[in-house]
Amino acid sequence: MDAVTFEENPIQGPGTPLAAWRHSGAVARTPWIEALTLRNNFERLVVVAPHPDDEILGCSALLRAMAGDEARLVMIAVTDGEASHPESLEWTPEALRRQRPEESRLALDRLGLDSERVVWHRLGLPDSAAASRIDRLEQHLRAVLQPGDAVLTTWRHDGHCDHDATGQACARVASERGLPLIEVPVWAWHWADPEDERLPWAHARKIALDPPTLQSKHAAIAAHVTQLTPQGTQPAVLTEATLQRLLQPFELVFLSRCSHDGE
Repeated sequence: MDAVTFEENPIQGPGTPLAAWRHSGAVARTPWIEALTLRNNFERLVVVAPHPDDEILGCSALLRAMAGDEARLVMIAVTDGEASHPESLEWTPEALRRQRPEESRLALDRLGLDSERVVWHRLGLPDSAAASRIDRLEQHLRAVLQPGDAVLTTWRHDGHCDHDATGQACARVASERGLPLIEVPVWAWHWADPEDERLPWAHARKIALDPPTLQSKHAAIAAHVTQLTPQGTQPAVLTEATLQRLLQPFELVFLSRCSHDGE
């Protein structure tokens, strides 16, 4: 698809309401795929998260499907999310660098995985400026990725600068290596409209979240205390409207051609 461009930051205001998405014809027409089907298509799942919560927000079902196979899971945190509270006296960048990776580990545990058995990489690229050092991510991916891997990351046109840069870097390296790429929208749920032609619907699949998985996703998101707690006059980073969109009984993924089911 053509690159999605924005004249200004699209992550403003309350965003597209959940009620609108529930009536989306594009979402309704999107085929289903089982998390276990995806899991069986790769030897290892390499999850590349721009910030320590994007993996939970976007792909809890597939992560939960890795329970018992944690040795096949590689988690790469591109940034430590240290810029999420620029005016907070409590959550300074230094405090966030310590806290947010720990929230990611706890969140995985709440999904039913053993986070101690997962391979973790922290790159420490600058939050909200990852694009300035994205060559380091690409170098790291080239060193880490192996034949048989699948790469999961945020959609390359998601609308947040770090999400876009991370997605684009992963797409380049996955293409070089001929590896499946699984992209998840996080902020596109906010700025897109329910029939938005800028989203790659032809490559979209829905993964159902059964009640236990949805419950565990609620618990995993709750582990990210820094993102759920208002600071002074500033609202929580993850607002109620944002959470409603991300806690639907399914997750949307965009699959590269080589990871399509039956293609």
